[in-house]
Amino acid sequence: MTPDESRARTRWLAMVGSRLAGSAGAVFGLVLAARSHDWPIKVLGVAITLSALAVVAIVPASLAHRWRTPRP
Repeated sequence: MTPDESRARTRWLAMVGSRLAGSAGAVFGLVLAARSHDWPIKVLGVAITLSALAVVAIVPASLAHRWRTPRP
């Protein structure tokens, strides 16, 4: 594997890892909100879910933008 292919693979894994971490955080927030009986914990669960969904939407796109191949 060439160094460019290795770098591209590492970057792809970083983007996929950020999506997986965000998805796991969203599931955790949903479980926290669903199982809680107190409203502060429910609000915390909703906040965790929303922030995790923002991570899923924003972080991979910003990494792809940062690592984009320059146009000739």
